[in-house]
Amino acid sequence: MKESAIHLVLGAGLAGTSAALAMRESGFEGRILLIGEEKELPYDRPPLSKAVLSAAEPKLPYLHPESLYAERGIEVMRGCRAEEIDLKAHRLRLSDGQSLSYDRLLVATGGRARLLPVPGGESAFTLRSLGEALALRSLLRETSRLAIVGAGVIGLEVASSARALGRNVIVVEALPGALSRSFSPQVARFTEGLHRRHGVDLRFGVAVEAIEKLGRGYRILCGAGEAVEADLVLAGVGMKPAVELAEAAGIAADQGILCDEFGRTSAADVFAAGDVASFWSPRDGRRQRLEHWRHALQHGAAVGRAMCGHLTPYDEIPWFWTDQHGVNFQTGGTPLLAERTVLRGSIESGRFTAFHLKGGRLIGATTVNDGGAMRPSLALIAAARPVEAEALADGKRSLREILREAG
Repeated sequence: MKESAIHLVLGAGLAGTSAALAMRESGFEGRILLIGEEKELPYDRPPLSKAVLSAAEPKLPYLHPESLYAERGIEVMRGCRAEEIDLKAHRLRLSDGQSLSYDRLLVATGGRARLLPVPGGESAFTLRSLGEALALRSLLRETSRLAIVGAGVIGLEVASSARALGRNVIVVEALPGALSRSFSPQVARFTEGLHRRHGVDLRFGVAVEAIEKLGRGYRILCGAGEAVEADLVLAGVGMKPAVELAEAAGIAADQGILCDEFGRTSAADVFAAGDVASFWSPRDGRRQRLEHWRHALQHGAAVGRAMCGHLTPYDEIPWFWTDQHGVNFQTGGTPLLAERTVLRGSIESGRFTAFHLKGGRLIGATTVNDGGAMRPSLALIAAARPVEAEALADGKRSLREILREAG
């Protein structure tokens, strides 16, 4: 590719930043512009619901020092909002009137926190940006009662952080239990017990109908006449992929920007990566859209390389982790597709691994304070060979030995 080529990276999160760095590592010598809406340097999101909220002196979670971008010749444009992608002219128009030409464009716009779709729902706090995290940190030090709507990963991480600060926490969830989109039932029940032991009031099967202002606080109106009062309300009900700009340009999207295993979209010279991308997985033979830190890192880098002509199908096994009340959880693969789950270790001890099987093969694993089991588990998932459930459950058997036996 010619030295005068220009690659624009729209979205300065982990996926976009990883892509920009991978382009340089792949030998790309043209201009790279990393364009972000926020005025901050690119930063990490996982600490926003944990250390940024609870640490006595939080360290701002920037991905890299500013000097690194200068050293790599990456131009970071902060506080820039994109208004239009002109596919025919290969140009990106910004809200300040600038119009930037590109040879190749990466859309890594991530997503936005979902608002509660009920009357008064806009009054609930959301947590997606560093600015929101710092504001929530301040508010948690001025209030005593926090209500969280949604018992997913973000909601429960914030619950853990708030309890560490001594705040009263109520979590309301419309579904029958916590983390139903992330963990198997066994691990989800353990997590619920963990939160209750740490004083979190979990209420399931509770649908929020409205939020009312109540003096200096709020009243959450729920079904069957139930009401919850709190000083502060947080909505932890997921994120919405930021596909609007791509859709307006005519790029194919369906709950995410559609792309192939190399990150190529339906538009020539336009790629997508990270949370916003609905990519084809050769391993699973289906589309996936993942919102995990590790996926953003790896997918961004893979697509960045692809933009430079190094086409390797993205085929990583999903893997994410969360820390709650001092307990580390890690999940790899696709545990929710399992036909059977077996445990190694004891739930009562608080240290165990759940192995998720389908058709006699390991398709997922969840570790609880047992992180050393994750890498060999991922290798077993990648091997896609039959494995005996009894061997996995036997704590005396080495996972690496089982992997060798599986061939």
